[in-house]
Amino acid sequence: VQLQASGGGTVQVGGSLRLSCVAGGAVFSTHAMGWSRQAPGKDRELVAAISWCDGSPYYTDTVKGRFIVSRDGAKDTVTLQMNNLKPEDTAVYYCALLISPHRPTTDDKYYDFWGQGTEVTVSS
Repeated sequence: VQLQASGGGTVQVGGSLRLSCVAGGAVFSTHAMGWSRQAPGKDRELVAAISWCDGSPYYTDTVKGRFIVSRDGAKDTVTLQMNNLKPEDTAVYYCALLISPHRPTTDDKYYDFWGQGTEVTVSS
């Protein structure tokens, strides 16, 4: 399985960006897809995830009300719409795919496949 992320860039505070991730290859079973980020000097954190079955989303508290995660099962695509961006959102964003339905979608250490990362910079 290959994950290809796109859509990063530089935006001013309060602006918006849209990240997309396409899963290619032998995607036989997807339980969830998510977006994690890693800022310089900080640990990676899962910011949003979405159940492939019913579309139920998860957001970490710092992005609730600003980010929207969605999926297109037919295209094996997950999208992260990021609004009202803040400087603290600056990070490399990675999409990830979780296969097992027995693993929690809210902990990215259980995710099986990862994309290459796309950089998001929010300038003040």
